[in-house]
Amino acid sequence: MILNGRITLVTGATRGIGEAIAVAAAENGSDVALWGRNEDLLEKTKQRIAGLGRKTEAYRVDVSKQADVDVAMKRVLQDFSKIDGLVNNAGITKDNLLLTMKAEEWDQVLQTNLYSVFHCSKAVLRAMMKQRYGKIVNISSIAGITGNPGQTNYSASKAGMIGFTKSLAKEMGKRNICVNAVAPGMIETEMTHTLPDELKKQYLESIPLGRFGKVEEVAGLVVFLLSSASDYITGQVYAIDGGLQM
Repeated sequence: MILNGRITLVTGATRGIGEAIAVAAAENGSDVALWGRNEDLLEKTKQRIAGLGRKTEAYRVDVSKQADVDVAMKRVLQDFSKIDGLVNNAGITKDNLLLTMKAEEWDQVLQTNLYSVFHCSKAVLRAMMKQRYGKIVNISSIAGITGNPGQTNYSASKAGMIGFTKSLAKEMGKRNICVNAVAPGMIETEMTHTLPDELKKQYLESIPLGRFGKVEEVAGLVVFLLSSASDYITGQVYAIDGGLQM
């Protein structure tokens, strides 16, 4: 129970990687605050965590909006009294070639994926600074390292998260707040399930381990970064991609 006694806030906690992280945090002893847009899916994740015997609350939040984030953060601190770990996982895709990409597709992805990291991290910092301890884990992507055709908006947002991570780690190190990023590759989620079979085959041939990753594997890495076992690690980017980007 390496997170015993901790309070963890997970954004985008309604499905896929975010849900897996929230559940893994609870399995490792943490109480969990859940943020997302879909109330039904939030309730589903909440029930899973409650079934593990951990305290949990769900909040409908649009993390692309600072006002929403500030109000929700106050509620979390009222309900839990502190936050030890923040996982910035909320994200969307609006894939298109740049030549045909609409400004709205660019804006929506940057606002949800990158602006949210700014809003949520800023909102939690005062509480972490007061307790002189905290862990922030940003869920980036190997698309932010290698790029991806048809994903200039998504890749830019995920690359921005990496720069943000390194800069904030330098700002907060003396205050005992660690900031790291995780960059998943091809992970089995609803997104990858909809890929054409030929594209899946191409990716599998490029992955040395010969398979897609599992959300639980990403969650295991995040739990480590939230725990005291990683207290001397900050400003790092961990690719979890089966060797895809080697």
